[in-house]
Amino acid sequence: VQLAESGGGLVQPGGSLRLSCAASGFIISRSAMSWARQVPGKGLDWVSAIYSSGSTYYADTVKGRFTISRDNAKNTVYLQMNSLKPEDTAVYYCAQGPTGRGARGQGTQVTVSS
Repeated sequence: VQLAESGGGLVQPGGSLRLSCAASGFIISRSAMSWARQVPGKGLDWVSAIYSSGSTYYADTVKGRFTISRDNAKNTVYLQMNSLKPEDTAVYYCAQGPTGRGARGQGTQVTVSS
């Protein structure tokens, strides 16, 4: 299992970013996938999950602003992040499974600052 996140960066409050997670070694459409984030010195926070059925779930802190999706042909999961806030600043990880605590990639840094 290999996961590679990309798409992070520096964005102003209110801006948008789209994170990508390219998977290899397994087929994402047959597995739940999730995103989690971590601020240095703090624990891992679950952000969102998408199940093989297509059902999606979000943490209350991002509901209405973030959208998880997947492209089965590309074996890639996405996290569209809109209306970003400074408190969204973190390293974002995608993970196999619904909890954000399965096999993960190296993460991508998202910084929301003016």
